Amino acid sequence: MTAISDQELVEQFRQGREPAFNEIVLRYQERIYWVVRRFLNDHDDADDVVQDVFIKAARNLRGFRGDSSLYTWLYRIAVNLSLNAIRRKRVADFFRLDDIGDIASHDDIGPDGRVEADEQRQLIESAAQQLPPKQRTVFVLRYYEDLSYEEIAEILHTSVGGLKANFFHAIRKVAEHVKRQHGTR
Repeated sequence: MTAISDQELVEQFRQGREPAFNEIVLRYQERIYWVVRRFLNDHDDADDVVQDVFIKAARNLRGFRGDSSLYTWLYRIAVNLSLNAIRRKRVADFFRLDDIGDIASHDDIGPDGRVEADEQRQLIESAAQQLPPKQRTVFVLRYYEDLSYEEIAEILHTSVGGLKANFFHAIRKVAEHVKRQHGTR
């Protein structure tokens, strides 16, 4: 049995077959949730945004041209709605980064290492919360999501050069924050 492609599901939905959209939701719901969750610190807020993502997708799927993959299109909607949620609430602690920088897993390090890794993660989270919105967005998509500059440019509808500059400044600010905090201990 062969899995139905995204394009076939879109086509079925356009023909009025509602189960095709249910399949799209099942296929991408978890991945979209974790994209949104990295922007929003609260599970309930993230669930609300994910629901909004799929509502917006259902309303606009008939007009989906296929210039990008279906996932990239959903991802773009998720990022935009997440940023809108942050703007609406204007609360810095909505932005959260977990396990950034591939800090060693807690199983691989001793108790002292775990404490140090947690402190380092908290420092990075604190620094990321202070970044301007554009830098914060590029930082999470590039550093945490590990997307290429080209993928981020497609999602955010911007130039690769601008993204690289924003990422460079974000990394510099995060590093300065971490360095300052280590110096005050």
